[in-house]
Amino acid sequence: MSNKQYVDLQINGYMGVDFADPQLTADQFLATADHIFKSGTGLFLPTIVTSSKEVYLRNLGIMYKAAESHGLLKNIPGTHLEGPFISRKPGAVGAHIPEFVREPDCKFFDEIMDLSNGYVTLLTVAPEVPGMDEFIAHVVSKGVVVSCGHQLAQAADLARAAKAGAKLLTHLGNGCPNQIDRHNNMIWAGMANDDLTAMIIADGHHLPADLVKCIIRCKGVDKVIVTSDAAPIAGFPPGRYTCWNNDAILEPSGRFHNPEKGCLVGSSVCVRQCAEFLSSMGYSEEDIDKMTISNPLEMIGKTL
Repeated sequence: MSNKQYVDLQINGYMGVDFADPQLTADQFLATADHIFKSGTGLFLPTIVTSSKEVYLRNLGIMYKAAESHGLLKNIPGTHLEGPFISRKPGAVGAHIPEFVREPDCKFFDEIMDLSNGYVTLLTVAPEVPGMDEFIAHVVSKGVVVSCGHQLAQAADLARAAKAGAKLLTHLGNGCPNQIDRHNNMIWAGMANDDLTAMIIADGHHLPADLVKCIIRCKGVDKVIVTSDAAPIAGFPPGRYTCWNNDAILEPSGRFHNPEKGCLVGSSVCVRQCAEFLSSMGYSEEDIDKMTISNPLEMIGKTL
């Protein structure tokens, strides 16, 4: 697997650089992209977690211009905005900063697109938020893939989102409260919805192996996409770090979490390591390639 070029639709940063950092520079972005490519990822979407309006307008422009001027638009074809149109409720908001969560706003989204040369490929939203169906349809009309995540969505919410044009579930099994109804919850609803492809973080920490197995068995390998959800501390040694206002701990095992909130704060791995985890579970190379290379490429309409 070491010579493969993996695809990652959700990577928040790497080796100390945060794509949502208000002080992000083009040089930092390019250096981080080089680290990511060396990790075995050949195409990725830099991801901005729920942030201020200023960060979206500033950082998207910086990343687009840097990628365009260095001939990297094939390898970094756009960004993933993981917010700000998510749930602000505890548990669902996860490690994101609740104060930056916004209601559906077509005008704001259009402003982001206009000022970044349309450098948004994927947008995560919470479909149960009022007005989200119309917003999803608007975003999809701009050629952007919509994913449902950081949500308290029930089956009916996901069905409406899919009808409006949503295609994905952002890190299914994560970005939700630790305690949920055992039957009526966003995990079961997500697995049962045949129209939505499930993105999962297969790092061995975000989901137990048995849940990974259940999601893949339920969805089928053709409707699963593996992402790393790499945090800015990915590639760093164990220790205490501050990330998105979280006082978080990176354990020797690779688990990166905020013990006060009781939530994970992204992962510390790249997709290659996720592929190795799936291999250790007994999945075939062909199936792993689908989930880590061909499925994500097909979802965003790109090639390597």
